[in-house]
Amino acid sequence: MDGRLCDRLKAAPVLPAKARREALLVRELIERLRDDEAAEALTQHFAANPASVDLVAGILAHSPFLTQIMRLDPAGLVSALTTAPEARRDALLAEIAAIAASGVETAELMRALRRFRQAMALLIALADIGGVWDVETVTAALTAMADAAVRLATEHVLRQAADLGRIHLRDPADPGVGCGLVVLALGKHGAGELNYSSDIDIVVFFDPEAAETVGVAEPSSFFVKLTQAIARIIQERTPDGYVFRVDLRLRPDPASTHVAVALPSAYSYYETVGQNWERAAMIKARPVAGDLALGKRFLADLAPFIWRKYFDFAAIADIHAMKRQIQTVKGHETIAVEGHNVKLGRGGIREIEFFVQTQQLVFGGRRPALRGPRTLEMLGELTHEGWITPKARDELAESYRYLRVIEHRLQMRHDEQTQTLPKAKGDLEAFARFCGYPSTAAFGKALTAHARRVEGHYALLFEEGPSLASEAGTLSFTGTELDPDTLATLRKLGFRDPGTAAETVRGWHFGRRAAVTSARAREVLTELTPALLVALGRTVDPDGALAHLDNAFVRMPAAVELLTLLRSHASLLTIFADILGSAPRLAKVAALYPHVLDGIIDPAFTSANLDIDALTGRIRAVVGNPPPSVEDGLDRLRDAARQENFLVGARLISGVYRAQQAGQAYCAVAEGCLRVAFDDTRAAFAADHGLIAGAETVVLGLGRLGAGELTPSSDLDLILLYDRPEDAGPSDGAKSLDPVTWHVRFTQRLVAALTVPTRRGGLYQVDMRLRPTGNKSPAATQFSGFEAYHTGEAEIWEEMALTRARVVAGDAGLAQRAQAAITLVLRRERKPAKVAAAVLEMRALIAKEKGESDPWDLKLVAGGLTDLDFLAQFLVLAHAARHPGLVAPDTAAVFAAAREVGLLSPADAAFLIEAHRLIGDVQLWQRFTVEETFDPAAVPPRVLKRIATAVGRPDAKVLRAELDEMRAGVRALFQKLLGAARAG
Repeated sequence: MDGRLCDRLKAAPVLPAKARREALLVRELIERLRDDEAAEALTQHFAANPASVDLVAGILAHSPFLTQIMRLDPAGLVSALTTAPEARRDALLAEIAAIAASGVETAELMRALRRFRQAMALLIALADIGGVWDVETVTAALTAMADAAVRLATEHVLRQAADLGRIHLRDPADPGVGCGLVVLALGKHGAGELNYSSDIDIVVFFDPEAAETVGVAEPSSFFVKLTQAIARIIQERTPDGYVFRVDLRLRPDPASTHVAVALPSAYSYYETVGQNWERAAMIKARPVAGDLALGKRFLADLAPFIWRKYFDFAAIADIHAMKRQIQTVKGHETIAVEGHNVKLGRGGIREIEFFVQTQQLVFGGRRPALRGPRTLEMLGELTHEGWITPKARDELAESYRYLRVIEHRLQMRHDEQTQTLPKAKGDLEAFARFCGYPSTAAFGKALTAHARRVEGHYALLFEEGPSLASEAGTLSFTGTELDPDTLATLRKLGFRDPGTAAETVRGWHFGRRAAVTSARAREVLTELTPALLVALGRTVDPDGALAHLDNAFVRMPAAVELLTLLRSHASLLTIFADILGSAPRLAKVAALYPHVLDGIIDPAFTSANLDIDALTGRIRAVVGNPPPSVEDGLDRLRDAARQENFLVGARLISGVYRAQQAGQAYCAVAEGCLRVAFDDTRAAFAADHGLIAGAETVVLGLGRLGAGELTPSSDLDLILLYDRPEDAGPSDGAKSLDPVTWHVRFTQRLVAALTVPTRRGGLYQVDMRLRPTGNKSPAATQFSGFEAYHTGEAEIWEEMALTRARVVAGDAGLAQRAQAAITLVLRRERKPAKVAAAVLEMRALIAKEKGESDPWDLKLVAGGLTDLDFLAQFLVLAHAARHPGLVAPDTAAVFAAAREVGLLSPADAAFLIEAHRLIGDVQLWQRFTVEETFDPAAVPPRVLKRIATAVGRPDAKVLRAELDEMRAGVRALFQKLLGAARAG
């Protein structure tokens, strides 16, 4: 912004009750100046600029430190008032840089730096108190001042060492490049948020190998002496004052390390014993002097320490413990005005910083946007990512700015690093006026309002609220006998066999499960047990859920991560308990891989939107582009599929997805995995064998994958098609293959990528028997052969399978041609009688071989999903020649289209669509809740009730009756429609 500072003033301190501004100016400033010219210039300026009078008089009344600077440098005061503050700031920075670059002696540099600091301190105070600069601009200017001091001191000592022959600088004009030393700024300095009278936290690292290349004989002692010299130039008190107090204690293990630390030692320290508070400190780390490129590489290499791959809730406990320790200091545990600490006290700056940093540490590993150093910017990102509301962002940002202004005012009075308000009544009244308030009461009201608001937001993140355990009664698992009151409580919570439940929990506490024997795991388990038992009691099968958890502890090497996650997030505990009681398949996954639970607490979890491209992108991000190796790629693909499939199940359990949406989501996960596996397998295969010039390849998905109706245990029915120029020669790789062999082996490699068990488990079972002539033909089918086969040789049952075919991966050109060819096959003219006869024959064969009498085998039972699918496939093959709209892979969509063209009555179509929805939904929930064959006699009644309520029925009895009625109706329509068609 342009314009002199004096013309942009908006605010000024309130003078003491009996003070007069003109008298103050004369008595405290003009009469004390030794520079008559400057005195005259100020007198004239004040006469023409009343806003400057208000500002300077207020400062004279309340700030001895700034008063002293104005008396020592009245010309600087005139310049600051009559120049644009931005221009004055930049001129001061340029001036000190020029002085340092001129080769001055150390004493002269120290003098110049101290005078530079005083000039900047006055300018920044005038712009701050006068309301010209906001908090961000003020802290940025303070940071620029510190950056200049550290950089110029570092360059000075490097040049001195070079003059003595102790180091060979690559570029004397830019001594830091390649010197082997880097200075990192931490804390508010690193973040660009420096306080007015702050210490600066710096750490110094050096690279022994780089030091050797620039001729440093003994790197450790050399860089230690350099660091000490840098600190002395900046912080030593001289008649001109000091620049900054320097704190070097944030380096690794400061009690036993030198002030300059070798990078290998630093890496080793952070990777092995680095603490959460050090991770928090490194969030704000920034190279400011020395070899900046070296510093950036160091921070990039340190990123896995700072940013954990998984949501890290253990960090919350550590940071909150630090906060509780701070608040045990007298005066910090309550909100007050007299003697209140605006940084460390309740509702203070530190709570806002902890609010932000904790969530950065927890979520930043998976959300790169949350890795920034600045508090206000990260409040915005937390809102953008959905972790906090816009209201929380705005309120915390407003309070942060307010508290930082108050902090600066405190420090401007005596140039002290203090955040504590005065205790004496008169002193507090004067400070309130310095902040622009007419009284202590007005100041106290504003301060208290901000502090209470901050405390409220902080409490939502950290403080303990009502616990699920409040529902529990007595729960004691110690001693040698079962406690009767505990058994009564467990029975009240819903456990059918409280004795077994109590003995199970006692076994955990007595170390019978290796996963919970560590001190930390048992500590968390003790705290979590009441809430855990309450949550399990709410599930459809508390006893079964507890048994699943106990079995999980048997399989797990350690449970502390899982328990910490559950303790830190009540809603996650509720969903996890529901999974244990309702979905054993998911429960096993969560027990063996607890970090799949991270996705449940992501704000995106509650979104039902299904974006296949975004999902594929997430899978690709996990696998890598390219993956580090083929083996790592396969492992990571399984990790990604496990995470995404788990989220589908959790969304179904939580009601985010309906059953049909879950089936589509499982298909989307499979399709995303196929796309990634296809691309990576082809890249790896081509690295060995090259490519066939002009060849294209696609993967067709059939069956449930093609129809968008996968369940958690579905196989993938696939066909691989390829096309190539007629004159295509062998592949162009080192291990050349002819086109047919290339595609067959590529197909085998792709199937292996999808099916082979790795260290991370399996992925999918693949069935390729639906390709032309089934297992008698090569694994890969040439497109021309596929077209010819389905033009002449294909049986009706093979064309039935084709009604649900769609391209799920591969090259776009062939994908378009293949989809068009499939559509032409399906729309070919056929005699309905012949199609009906073939469909009825196929259905009878399946019934003979696999049976159709089990009422809970909803796929094969008479009137079940097979009848519905076959009826839809008949409608497509028999009538799509005249009614092209029938061609759709989804069974319900075929029935709807048949209604529109008059092949089904509205009533029959509505019945079939509802039957397909209900039977499909129940089957999906069956696969969820029971891993083995669904035997209603063996399934707990509460699980049957859960399935019933999930599909909108009051209980299992009503559901069974409705299913029986629907299946009878489906079988009747199936026989009626196909029988009539067969008869012609």
